[in-house]
Amino acid sequence: MSSNTTRQKIMVAIIVGVIVGIIGAFIKFGWEVPFPPRTPVRDATNPPQQLLEQLGMPYTWTHLTYLYNENARPIISFIVHFGFSITFGVIYCVLAEYTNKIKLWQGTFYGLVLWVAFHIVILPLLGTVPAPWDQPFAEHFSELFGHMFWTWTMELTRRDLRNRITGLPDAEIEPGLTR
Repeated sequence: MSSNTTRQKIMVAIIVGVIVGIIGAFIKFGWEVPFPPRTPVRDATNPPQQLLEQLGMPYTWTHLTYLYNENARPIISFIVHFGFSITFGVIYCVLAEYTNKIKLWQGTFYGLVLWVAFHIVILPLLGTVPAPWDQPFAEHFSELFGHMFWTWTMELTRRDLRNRITGLPDAEIEPGLTR
């Protein structure tokens, strides 16, 4: 494969990753409407706000809001939420060009790994969220399945957009063959 072909392949993956990251952020928001991961008291300062405050950002900045239809919306949390989704969407799409393993269980394994990495290990170690055994079952349920649904949707979208842009199936599928 030429370096030009590799560069094009990566650029398509990055573009698709940004798109699936944006879509995925909305999917994760939507998931949390029927399955809110935290109680209202714990959500008064949500994990993105808490993490930024731990990094030295003032409360007045982390809790900055904008009004939409007379509803205060936490803009800084939304920026972090979208940034996370886009970042991990791009990583997923680039890795999907090189390994089938990332697409295990139609991408839901990637969501499972991210949930464990962030909600079970990293954020509790940083003190951003309680230790896993101190988090209620409802939080684990919402975050685990929310992450898996988020990444499943990203995989479905990634596969379709990649095919539409390149006219080719995934790298592991020989052209002309169907599953």
